[in-house]
Amino acid sequence: MTASRTPVPGLRERKKAQTRRTIQERALRLFLTQGFENTTVEQIAAEAGVSHMTFFRYFPTKESVVESDDYDPLIARIIQERPAHESDLVALREALLQGLREVYGVGQEALLARTRLILTTPALRARTWDNQYATQLLFAQALEARAPEGDELARRVAAAAALATVTTALAAWVEGDGARALPDVVDEAFRALCRDGDGHE
Repeated sequence: MTASRTPVPGLRERKKAQTRRTIQERALRLFLTQGFENTTVEQIAAEAGVSHMTFFRYFPTKESVVESDDYDPLIARIIQERPAHESDLVALREALLQGLREVYGVGQEALLARTRLILTTPALRARTWDNQYATQLLFAQALEARAPEGDELARRVAAAAALATVTTALAAWVEGDGARALPDVVDEAFRALCRDGDGHE
């Protein structure tokens, strides 16, 4: 029997993921110290130790460095795995909280920095609607995959409400300088949305 070894594609993907993280971390550091508008792609690439062209292989624009993460696909997958008997809003709430706890546990400082930049930088704030609209459609599609018999408009309304709740919680979290655990703030925001406090209608 031949000894098993890690497939080369797996190693390659891990290296690419590390390069992507390095670029994003260095970019956030520069944005916070000298401002988003004052930071160039060339400066980010130099700080990350990559070429100008390598930067664009990972991020199509400077704005995407702040906006890009793996959160939306993760949440969409979790939504599809939620029990079919749950209402759309409950499934969204539970999926968002589960995914957020995973992201928050390993990248709290980066998440705080990215969110603060989006809220305080006009060029990034202006792009928020486009990004949220795409996320709304993604989550509505995930709800449909979980329970195809539901109503499309109802799914989109639930997705929009859930996203608005998370966005409001994120703003409150940043305003509090991240003093409270973000999952707790998001959970409290959903409790405000769902008046009986447990997400059931």
